[in-house]
Amino acid sequence: MIGYGTKLRDLEKILSIISVKNAGPLSGSMTVSGSKNAVLPLLAATLLCEEECIINEAPDLKDVEIMCAILRSFGAEVCFDKQEKIVRVKAANITTNEAETELVCKMRASIVTMGPILARTGRAKFPLPGGCAIGDRPIDLHLKGFVALGADVEMSEDETGTGSVSAEAKRLSGGEIYLDTPSVGATQNIMMAAVLADGVVIIENAAQEPEVVDLANFLNKMGAKIKGAGTDIIKIEGVTKLRGAVHGVIPDRIEAGTYMLAAAITRGDLTIENALAHHVKPVIAKLRETGAIVTESGDAIRVKADKGILRSTDIKTLPYPGFPTDMQPQFMAYLATVSGPSTILETVFENRFMHIAELNKMRAHIMQKEERRAIVPGGSSLVGADVTATDLRAGAALILAGLAAKGETRVADIYHIERGYEDICGKLRRVGADLTKKQ
Repeated sequence: MIGYGTKLRDLEKILSIISVKNAGPLSGSMTVSGSKNAVLPLLAATLLCEEECIINEAPDLKDVEIMCAILRSFGAEVCFDKQEKIVRVKAANITTNEAETELVCKMRASIVTMGPILARTGRAKFPLPGGCAIGDRPIDLHLKGFVALGADVEMSEDETGTGSVSAEAKRLSGGEIYLDTPSVGATQNIMMAAVLADGVVIIENAAQEPEVVDLANFLNKMGAKIKGAGTDIIKIEGVTKLRGAVHGVIPDRIEAGTYMLAAAITRGDLTIENALAHHVKPVIAKLRETGAIVTESGDAIRVKADKGILRSTDIKTLPYPGFPTDMQPQFMAYLATVSGPSTILETVFENRFMHIAELNKMRAHIMQKEERRAIVPGGSSLVGADVTATDLRAGAALILAGLAAKGETRVADIYHIERGYEDICGKLRRVGADLTKKQ
């Protein structure tokens, strides 16, 4: 129900849809934008120094806008040139170490600003973050890390029931931290807090994702001393001060994988530019298992699926370098259209099958056998339907399904999609797709 207090901007968000029609095989080339999952912690890291930092190749996304607003709320000067894809941040004066509830609750990734604020000011207070409802993603590992670095951490709840967490330490100290699971966000948050700590910090069972490596590279440009990023053990030698730096965001590997699947599901021939093949090895391997032809050349990946019968394969999501959970919904949509049954096992998030019900509206006939296992019978002739993007990657999967379906597919709640894909309609239209954003 839409109440009288609904803001116009929120009403537009609710009513916006993407209309997708089958226009046949996609062909041509498309360019991947800077990584959403990399740029957000990079922006958070700019809070660690007084000098100006410049982030190049920043994608024009809702999440980037929110992160820029969060930085401003702490007192930073931020200029986001969307045309040039450059964000300039100068956090010379941190005016508060308490995060604004309205901003933080819009995006779960906002929690990665807690480590920098704690390290820079000695205190940080944050409401519990929001984001996609794809499972229980607690911040206990983040807090465990802060405690290991000498911070006092407290949880509280106000009269409205809103939870918050605060951490305090005059200066963080060295120590060893073992993460129970290789959380990307926790690894990044602890790493940023540790760069200004007194002594040496060791993070064991650290996340190995490219986005962690990208952040470490940026921090080292700023004067940090980090070794081991990209492995399961990261060593940080604390320094007293960081300086400004210039850094370019790595390409978005999930966007690259999504457009690779767009080629496959439409039986097309697409070249994905500005894509690093070693970042999407599991996706390439699984596409080849289904019979698609994937070739790598420099920073481009070509996917041809216009000849022969495509067949089933099984998927098991894992932390990097395993098959990414963020590609599971898109691959599920694709497997619904190939020959033979496939099994998908989701081991990362316990609630990441919400797109099954939406794909089944399009006659995908997918069966969820257990909480984390689904059977995709394959061979489905998808039919357009009114569907809802339950989260960011589910929305991308529904667009892919719509590209292959008979008739019109209308995807609602597209604000999820716009959080993570820069100009998805424009990019797909330029390679032959028929899709339009409508109010």
